[in-house]
Amino acid sequence: MAAVNASLMAMNGATLLQRKPAERSTTNRQLRVKCMAGPKESRQSPSTPPEKVSTKFKDVFAFSGPAPETINGRLAMLGFVSAVGVEIASGRDLFSQLATGGVPLFLGSAILLSVASVIPMFKGVSKESKSQEIMSSGAEMLNGRFAMLGLVALALTEYLKGGPLIS
Repeated sequence: MAAVNASLMAMNGATLLQRKPAERSTTNRQLRVKCMAGPKESRQSPSTPPEKVSTKFKDVFAFSGPAPETINGRLAMLGFVSAVGVEIASGRDLFSQLATGGVPLFLGSAILLSVASVIPMFKGVSKESKSQEIMSSGAEMLNGRFAMLGLVALALTEYLKGGPLIS
């Protein structure tokens, strides 16, 4: 932008250090700008067609399929945040939360999240196709893995300690 301003000022008879009012002349000057960049599509490398995602039950729920780690990670994120939140609010540890009515709530949320996660997979939509810069599928996978570890660490710590981690 500074280069454009400097060239416009030079055309009007001013310098960068000292700006003088331009004298009006009878000649008509035109400024032509040529854009050298093409459309976005031409600057990018030719994209490969999206991979065909299998929608068969055995492929979706296979050991290396998309469903197991996605569903387990999402449930672990929900479980970890819920367990720590209830522990902060009420002072009850994870085991007493489960003993006093937490199992039906867990089962209900597990079924709801599982169904909501599986429906797009059976329609052929991959996580990578919906991935964005910040909310990426890789970040979700990593957060799910950390939540799984965190939930196990929370349960183990509270078991060994004999009470809530956060009091």
